[in-house]
Amino acid sequence: MSALVFGRAISKSLLTLHLFTQNDILTTIIPTTLFALVAAPLCSPYRCVHVVWWIWLHLLHFNVANQIIDPAEDGRNKASRPIPAGYISLRDVVYLRWCLVPTCLVSSAFYSVQVLSASLAITVLTLWYNEFKVHSHHWFSKNLMTGLGYACFQAGATLIASRDMSRLEPNALLAVLLSIAMFATTLQAQDFKDQEGDRSIGRRTLPIAHPSPARVSMFVGLPMWSICLTQVWGMDAFSSVAFVFYSGLVGLRFMVCKTTQADRLSCKLYSLWFSVAHLLPGYWRYFHEARMHIS
Repeated sequence: MSALVFGRAISKSLLTLHLFTQNDILTTIIPTTLFALVAAPLCSPYRCVHVVWWIWLHLLHFNVANQIIDPAEDGRNKASRPIPAGYISLRDVVYLRWCLVPTCLVSSAFYSVQVLSASLAITVLTLWYNEFKVHSHHWFSKNLMTGLGYACFQAGATLIASRDMSRLEPNALLAVLLSIAMFATTLQAQDFKDQEGDRSIGRRTLPIAHPSPARVSMFVGLPMWSICLTQVWGMDAFSSVAFVFYSGLVGLRFMVCKTTQADRLSCKLYSLWFSVAHLLPGYWRYFHEARMHIS
């Protein structure tokens, strides 16, 4: 094999791996990385690389496992994904899916037992979510399972960013618990844009099962969570009003803009809100915890 052919094969493989996770950069990789960096007392800037790598590797594992369950759905709903786009065969994806399990666990074990535990939890939840299809039983089980999985991502990433990778500080633990509740109750923001594909395979997401209440939940839920978070993390009045006002606009958009294209944009605006919400533990650390140490 010539160097040129080998280089093309490597480039295609890297592109394929990227395509498995590219749609989750805004919804998972960036918010979880930001969360880890502000929730943990970062011991070194070099840990940022480890944090992003660990999140991406486990996200790749989850997405590969998810996308082999029903490639036909992706063909209708997300044709740019690697399998329907023809970048990789279904057989090779199955091999990749099971090779990623030990890869994730072994790489996590190099950090700490606690990071390994987070990785093992993600592995079990991934198996439960995909192979056992818990996500298709009821919209609440889907939201709850995804919220728990997201919390495991946050816990593992925060541990890696921390000075002590064997424990979460109290504020970091509180942030993870709030995130579980927040994500489980607002996850439907990502389901509005996928209704056509979800309906075709019989999946009962909240926007499909209860369309009007689902949109009301965004209009009410985002401002309520924003108010709660501003109080928990002690934000100043100006920042609080701006954060709550933005969440209200995003929630209102879900209520009045109901086309698939509009829902895609609303989901992106929700992702921005979600990312900012994950920066708030850093607000507490900078403006309150630092002053407590000085005094």
